[in-house]
Amino acid sequence: MRALILFIAALCVSPVLAQQSLPPAPLAYQQLSDPAQEAAALALMHTLRCLKCQSQSIADSDAPMAGDMRHQVRSRIAAGEEPEAIRAWLVQRYGDYVSYAPTVSSTTWPLFAVPLVLLLIAGGILWSRIGRKPKNAGEAT
Repeated sequence: MRALILFIAALCVSPVLAQQSLPPAPLAYQQLSDPAQEAAALALMHTLRCLKCQSQSIADSDAPMAGDMRHQVRSRIAAGEEPEAIRAWLVQRYGDYVSYAPTVSSTTWPLFAVPLVLLLIAGGILWSRIGRKPKNAGEAT
């Protein structure tokens, strides 16, 4: 029984260990030879979120997944693809979370609607507290 548990644990851990032993993608740390293409790639990379780090762009992250995403961006830019098409492909592949500039869609509309609703509620509360005149303001006691 103990051997079976160790075998199952080894099967579960081996893919994790294998992922860390892979070399980085070719264009993860290598700039493109064309400065205009590299500038476009960098501009796009700064607007894409690293899915592992969560608070860093793929341009700033050293995570292997960010390196793979940088490779994809640079190779697609070098192939002549437009940055917005690359962003759309990454959003389709990884979800809306990958972009620092989400678009309004069926899954992201609450990101845009909730702040507006909260502002309307706060404005209504302020108006009811401050904006109305007292009913007996004209009467003298």
